[in-house]
Amino acid sequence: MNSKQEKLEAFGRLLDIMDDLREQCPWDRKQTLQTLRHLTLEEVYELSDALLEEDLQEIKKELGDVLLHLVFYAKIGSEKNAFDMADVINSLNEKLIFRHPHIYGDVKVQDEEEVKQNWEKLKLKEGNSSVLSGVSKGTPSMVKAFRIQEKVKGVGFEFHDAEDAWKKVDEELAEFHAETDLEKKEQELGDVFFSLINYARISGINPDSALEKTNNKFISRFQRMEKLARKKNLSLSDMNLEEMDLLWEEAKKI
Repeated sequence: MNSKQEKLEAFGRLLDIMDDLREQCPWDRKQTLQTLRHLTLEEVYELSDALLEEDLQEIKKELGDVLLHLVFYAKIGSEKNAFDMADVINSLNEKLIFRHPHIYGDVKVQDEEEVKQNWEKLKLKEGNSSVLSGVSKGTPSMVKAFRIQEKVKGVGFEFHDAEDAWKKVDEELAEFHAETDLEKKEQELGDVFFSLINYARISGINPDSALEKTNNKFISRFQRMEKLARKKNLSLSDMNLEEMDLLWEEAKKI
């Protein structure tokens, strides 16, 4: 592994390269905070894929791509005389020190849960009017629900255990099935999803990761089913559901 000095030199070189690109490359010169935004989201999702697959070489590559975007935003900030990379890092350092008084102060904690509770209380001291003020509006719905539940847990708004959380799932399912108005049924379905996410979280399961793994599993099995159909000179569009189910079960065994 590289020494601390080597890491600092590598980061300094990246900053120098960013300066060169911003000055000399037509594409890099043209970019703005807004034109980079959707590209950044794409890079983060690619990193997410690599993390789910635990592909360390791909993670290294995608981390580099995300880091490039962070450096790019800091460079644009410096051009606007608003902030530079040192300001970004110093602000982060100060926040981390403030939010870890059990490391940099005299606060005592028993476990991870106490750390999380202190974290949310300290955020309120920083001027946040609500424990939910830090939840991004642009966060995907499932991740947002998970973060909302984690944050309110930090102030004690939480079911006692997973069993109690599952009772809420049953309650919401019953309300969903009882509703006949489509608009209200949609609202009830949202409540079902929210309660399921809560149950998963309390049970120690990340629902977003669980669903993404199921998505990938389904894609893999369906593509195997398509290959089986081609080998048998069959077309899925010409098959009925029962015939496709037989292929599906065969694909599951591969």
